[in-house]
Amino acid sequence: MTNTNFSQTAAFIWSVADLLRGDFKQSQYGRVILPFTLLRRLECVLAETKDAVVAKYDEFQTNTLPEESLEMLLQHASGLTFYNTSKMDLGKLGQNDIKANLESYVQAFSPDAREIFDHFKFSEFIGLLEDANLLYKVVKKFATTDLSPKAISNYEMGLVFEELIRRFAESSNETAGEHFTPRDIVRLTTSLVLMKDDEVLVKDGIIRTIYDPTAGTGGFLSAGMEYVHELNPKAVLCPFGQELNPESYAICKGDMLIKGQDVSRIKLGNTLSNDQLPLDKFDYMLSNPPFGVDWKKIEGEIIDEHIQKGFSGRFGPGLPRVSDGSLLFLLHLISKMRNNHNNVDDSVSHGSRIGIILNGSPLFTGGAGSGESEIRRYILEADLLEGIIALPTDMFYNTGIATYIWILSNKKAPERKGKVQLIDGTNLCGKMRKSLGSKRNMLGEDDIKLITQIFGNFEVVTATPLKELGLEKATEQKSNRGRQTATTKTEAPKTFASKIFNNTDFGYRRLTIERPLRISAQVTDEAIATLRFAPKPFNAPMERLYEEFASQWQDNTYGDFSELEADARGIIKAEFAELKEKQIKDLLDSKLWQAQRTLMEKAQQIQMALGMQAGGKMLVSNDFNQFQLTLKEAIKTAGVKLDKKENKQFIDAFTTKNPDAEPVVKKVLKKAPQPLYGAFEYKGKVVEFEQDGELRDNENVPLNPALSNSDLIENYFKTEVLPHVNDAWINADKRDSKDGEVGIVGYEIPFNRHFYVYQPPRPLEEIDADLDAVSAEIMKLLQEVHS
Repeated sequence: MTNTNFSQTAAFIWSVADLLRGDFKQSQYGRVILPFTLLRRLECVLAETKDAVVAKYDEFQTNTLPEESLEMLLQHASGLTFYNTSKMDLGKLGQNDIKANLESYVQAFSPDAREIFDHFKFSEFIGLLEDANLLYKVVKKFATTDLSPKAISNYEMGLVFEELIRRFAESSNETAGEHFTPRDIVRLTTSLVLMKDDEVLVKDGIIRTIYDPTAGTGGFLSAGMEYVHELNPKAVLCPFGQELNPESYAICKGDMLIKGQDVSRIKLGNTLSNDQLPLDKFDYMLSNPPFGVDWKKIEGEIIDEHIQKGFSGRFGPGLPRVSDGSLLFLLHLISKMRNNHNNVDDSVSHGSRIGIILNGSPLFTGGAGSGESEIRRYILEADLLEGIIALPTDMFYNTGIATYIWILSNKKAPERKGKVQLIDGTNLCGKMRKSLGSKRNMLGEDDIKLITQIFGNFEVVTATPLKELGLEKATEQKSNRGRQTATTKTEAPKTFASKIFNNTDFGYRRLTIERPLRISAQVTDEAIATLRFAPKPFNAPMERLYEEFASQWQDNTYGDFSELEADARGIIKAEFAELKEKQIKDLLDSKLWQAQRTLMEKAQQIQMALGMQAGGKMLVSNDFNQFQLTLKEAIKTAGVKLDKKENKQFIDAFTTKNPDAEPVVKKVLKKAPQPLYGAFEYKGKVVEFEQDGELRDNENVPLNPALSNSDLIENYFKTEVLPHVNDAWINADKRDSKDGEVGIVGYEIPFNRHFYVYQPPRPLEEIDADLDAVSAEIMKLLQEVHS
């Protein structure tokens, strides 16, 4: 059957929509046409053995044979994995009682086939057709359509059903993207995954498996089978899949049943929380998981598996943030890879290949040590990533965002080992005549051929204009309305490029860079006054209440709100609504106020004891280390004591950051100086300084396998950090959890950065010419108005 013939057959079947128009929404056409097409195909396939099945069924009606045994006998009688025990068919249903007859006929199918119609909600749509007086007409139309194996083979019928699915998806428009991947994307991804095994797939008796954990309507599974069929019609590709949406599951299962596949391998349910093929491994895996969908509903099951099973489960490398579960599907696929075998010639046999479509987030979201980074690290350090292809925007029905095809394999060719190929195909698309939801662009056959060729040849291509590749796209027509510039703006030519990187090119070590705390201290009257109020969150409320009620307090009733509580609460509710009840109670407790007044009085005594020394009322201290010694003596002289809490508030009140002050010593060390790691020689001693959290920074040091980690980070620090901040040091306590080295390893794939092409700004002369032309036009218009 040629493409034209199967399209014509599909178009003929879809013409049932003419009957439905007006009584059904356009998005409902497929919900009627697809199950009826499946029903008619199954009926035609079963026709030759129908009498034998019915006879066998009648024979055992009076026996108490177990249901499983009866099912096996009936399958044997039909010669297939499904059967129907009814004496009726679509041509014998009659016009009277057609609804009851049709429902009875469908219920007579074997459980696997019957389940498909249940998930289609076929009975519901039979009722709607009956209510619209259309059921008999639709049944009659399908009853006269020849879908027998003699007229249409399983492979050809699969193409017809796929075409019907495509029409259904397009008629559903924006909702289609949830369950249907555009055919151009499917063809490209399938080719990239399977092309490496072309030589194997043409051999006689070859049997392989293909799996999609987000099967949708079965597009990837069907495309994989078509690809192999075109290479070798005798090859067997066994499809496996799981789908969450019942209707999509029904379509996928129906498609597989039509193709003569074992539909027991297609499962319904959530792949991440309930993997129904837990022990299976597969040769090829394809998936288009939902973009940016959170996994909060199944968070408990995922975290439990991660913690309890670790690397013996699916999610050992790490977990991404709950807001996007794309990388969980990728980890799930990796866990399904077959074991590989290293050959003498450095090639690898067995193993698996994966193609998955992801948005941009998995490329770079998450810093070093995050779940996303650890997943990327696992993939790259295990050398599983072959390449990533950037697709044009506006390629999917329900989103226009940038998307990428990731190709993974655990049987890389020798030349690909330790390497990753990035292909920028963002300009390889043509405009569709009519948009379908968000899908405005599509890949042509030449576009797909170029990407697969460059990927297959593992080829580097410098940014080359599409015109030179014979793929120049028609310029998008823009509106002529509005003011036009005097000079034509030159647009950068659209290009195609391919680059090859080492796996380690995407890795880095995140160093934590510390700076010493430098503060000045002075016990001023203004600073003492701030001690009247407790630290946050009480500071501002206390100041407001003091302003309002202080005049009503006597020395012995200071902070007493027993008669002022209602008014105080009114102010708090109006101006400090964020305070909780417990905090309000503390705020209105006189003990808090009196404790702060006592601290303020202690500070005044300490100020007097300091006298004219540095840090006292008259002279600021820029050496906090010396100030602490002075303060200790002053506290002793004043005869006061400060507990830990009071001391902290005291220090906070009288110190300020000062980049010119001496660094604050945390402790004296008994070891040789190591200034790069924070052990400084200072005033004849080796010391460690207090860290200033506000000045703390991170530096990402690109990985370099040729250098030891100490050489790598120290060379970087000396050249990139010390020339700018000579008092900085590397925090050696921040170490990687896996290799124990200083610095936390991270991985990211900044795709756009690698393909960025600088576009110089327009010359000033051109901009001036535009401004002059616009100004002249404005003046001309003003003259017309005045005249």
